Amino acid sequence: MGDFKATPRAVLVGVSTRDVSPKEAELGLDELSRLLDTAGGETVARVIQGKATLDPRTVIGAGKVEEIAALCEQNEIGLVIFDMELSPTQIRNLEDGIGHDVRVLDRSMLILDIFALHAVTLEGKVQVELAQLKYTAPRLIGRGTEMSRLGGGIGTRGPGESQLESDRRHMQRRIHSLEEQLKEMDKNRRTMRATRERSGIPTVAIVGYTNAGKSTLLNRLTDAGILAENKLFATLDPTTRQYTLPCGDKVLLTDTVGFIRKLPHHLVSAFRSTLDEAVLSDILLILIDASDPECREQLECTEALLEELGAGEKPKLYVFNQCDKPEAQEAFALPGKSIGQEDAVFVSAKTGQGIDELLERLTALVHGGKTRATFVIPNAKQGALNTLYAGGAAIESIDYGMENVTVVAVVDDRTRGALRAYDTCPPKRQEDWED
Repeated sequence: MGDFKATPRAVLVGVSTRDVSPKEAELGLDELSRLLDTAGGETVARVIQGKATLDPRTVIGAGKVEEIAALCEQNEIGLVIFDMELSPTQIRNLEDGIGHDVRVLDRSMLILDIFALHAVTLEGKVQVELAQLKYTAPRLIGRGTEMSRLGGGIGTRGPGESQLESDRRHMQRRIHSLEEQLKEMDKNRRTMRATRERSGIPTVAIVGYTNAGKSTLLNRLTDAGILAENKLFATLDPTTRQYTLPCGDKVLLTDTVGFIRKLPHHLVSAFRSTLDEAVLSDILLILIDASDPECREQLECTEALLEELGAGEKPKLYVFNQCDKPEAQEAFALPGKSIGQEDAVFVSAKTGQGIDELLERLTALVHGGKTRATFVIPNAKQGALNTLYAGGAAIESIDYGMENVTVVAVVDDRTRGALRAYDTCPPKRQEDWED
């Protein structure tokens, strides 16, 4: 067999069933391939089997197992990765059937491996180890001499050989120890949050599907210096930076771990303290990669997870990113169908296009739906001042000049729209993007 410590080579396996269409199975393998790339592996072949029901022993049929075994032998492939969750027995049966010293992983194990690769802080590493012990270790126990392969490739990073070879009681003690460490870290995190709350500075969580551009956006706004790669889960540990809005108000911006379809519940549980950054924030910026053909499905996944976390009712702004790309044009039709045009903004975090409007809309959310604007009204049109007063605007200053009246006021969208002709910096409209 080949050298698995170089670039691990893998066969990806999906199953089309009554509940999963062939197209959905293909899209699942597309994402699985990107996950494998992030983990440092190479997709050599993809296999999709159509089955009305999954085989309880091996998921796929015996013929497919033989076909995959031949693929692995002929192409020196050391990994077979399934786009679903496998039981310990299914993994063992598949490895026995495929043979040739090939390892079998499922989607969750691959995601956990990426988490182990990208965890930087102590909290992140503890969360990863806890999730791996609860999920991966039971799937590795009892594999005898195969355990000697641990520590050298995809699906083996994290807790390490000694812990995975321990008996179950030792593992339970380790899990308990990690849970206690996380509780202590969570206390510290709550103390930090309480300090932020006392400061009175609004908190804004940047959330969204993995690889939507959250880190790029935070870097654009704050020069945070976060690693921003075109890979899934490039950011695992949350980063918070203070930012001063154009109006002078300060906010705290937090980059969060990305969401993904079929995120296992044990991962949501292990990363609860990190995900709480979204739950406990004042405002959500939901980032969507508008150039991704799956952006609608990714948005649905993000909203479903926010609901699960209890953050579905937060004030939010939908930020469609990468709108400078031609592939993004179809995304302009998404607002209005599901979220309302007034709640969406179109940007390119990479080039800076649309960022001014994003900041204006964020300022409106911070001010409870109102924004600060400067109006220059000709003296002959001073009746327009009545519109400001009638709209409940908070007048900050009025300067009566020789030809114009200059007014700085905090106004709602309706009042600002009525006085658009006098607005020195009116909000950009979607059609301005498309021209």
